[in-house]
Amino acid sequence: MHVVIIGAYGSAGVAVADGLVDHVGGEIDRLTLVDDGEPGGGLCILRGCMPSKEVLSAAAHRYQARADHRLDGGAHEMDLESIVDTKDDHVLGFAEHRRGHVHDLAEREGVEFVHATARLDGADRVELYEDGPGSDPTRTLDADYVAVSTGSTLNVPDLPGIEDVEYMDSADVLDATELPDSGVVMGFGYVGLEMVPYLAEAGVDLTVIEHDERPLDDAPPAFGDELLEMYREEFGVEILTTTDEKALEPTDDGVRLTCETDSGAERVIDAEELFLFTGRRPNVDGLGLETAGVDVGPGFVEDTMQAADAETLFFPGDVNDKEPLLHIAKEQGQLAAENILAHGRDEELEAFEFTPHHVMFTGAGVYPYTRVGHTAETAREELDDPIVTRRQASDDGVFKTKDASRGLAELVVARDGTVVGYQGLHYHADAMAKTMQVIVEMGLDAREIPDRAFHPTTPEIIDGLLRDAVDRLD
Repeated sequence: MHVVIIGAYGSAGVAVADGLVDHVGGEIDRLTLVDDGEPGGGLCILRGCMPSKEVLSAAAHRYQARADHRLDGGAHEMDLESIVDTKDDHVLGFAEHRRGHVHDLAEREGVEFVHATARLDGADRVELYEDGPGSDPTRTLDADYVAVSTGSTLNVPDLPGIEDVEYMDSADVLDATELPDSGVVMGFGYVGLEMVPYLAEAGVDLTVIEHDERPLDDAPPAFGDELLEMYREEFGVEILTTTDEKALEPTDDGVRLTCETDSGAERVIDAEELFLFTGRRPNVDGLGLETAGVDVGPGFVEDTMQAADAETLFFPGDVNDKEPLLHIAKEQGQLAAENILAHGRDEELEAFEFTPHHVMFTGAGVYPYTRVGHTAETAREELDDPIVTRRQASDDGVFKTKDASRGLAELVVARDGTVVGYQGLHYHADAMAKTMQVIVEMGLDAREIPDRAFHPTTPEIIDGLLRDAVDRLD
């Protein structure tokens, strides 16, 4: 059996390789790892979650210093060159470690790494272009299975005039040592919610377009409303809700965006820069999936990570357009490896299952949003009359002592006492995600969780939610 992994430097790709490498010389005859990354290291390390948290930390320090009434003096200016240099130093080190691991795997008998661009020629042949796209293929591999882990790329909306204007995406922002005085933001999901406070703290006057009444589509309205108020009041951002983009055009000073509100009123926004944070799509351009009969669209990858139309092709990670998150990509990569082996043995494949677990570093990372398990809405769809408790961060003295009293949290408990969900939008909500993941995934009873967070610690909000839920259970 010969297995080829396309995108071997990425989080999903390296997880597939780790899951298969010990089977080389047994069930697997050859394992070929392919990636054309320069320098290579995967999207999360180079252009995603890790560098974004680097730059957000600078924004967090500036925000907390300028917002704390106990401190005197003007706010520090953000040194973008220093921020980017520090980010690059750390990120390149992380990427080097990832590449080193992949190359170590390739030292094993029967395992090979090839630095090349890959393209499918049917479901069982892979063409390698070591001189890059547009050149002639230098090698052709016959493959029994192919794992495609090429990640995602920016989803550029089909908007009149967008091809005529320049824009900055999140990768551009992460590398920017200079930023404009003003900008208009399209896209207020994961990326936009994280990047907007960073830009605001760097001195960019922003107008954000939000299609709905509030951000955070899957959260209760109170969470989205809190975010709107926070961004407007704490970061001075103008957010136009229930507004849709209609057209773009270049101007002498930058860009002009014409919008329309839900009432039909027109709004024209002039800014120096367009920031495009409009989500991600599978990075499959030029892969030749059509030669394998794969039509990329909703449902093109099964929950087993197997292509719906090609049983020897597997698509773990962002490329499958399911859950664009690092830890999910790793788990999907591990599952893809197991299912490749299972398919080779003619065994039943396992479907990917996970407890929803999301962290957005909203509010410059000072006020992150976390979801684990059920929301109140999803619990009511599946459970009989679940208990939902909610607390405001301002009601907990510990948040006041840390000058971070914005936000709220919500706990969902089944009628038998099982904790099934948590959402938090508050200081240190991200640090509580693991604790709540353990509680939810282990199915712990709210009445059996110790009622103590050693004071003064921010997890006291969890104790309060649990007490409220237990009181209603009893």
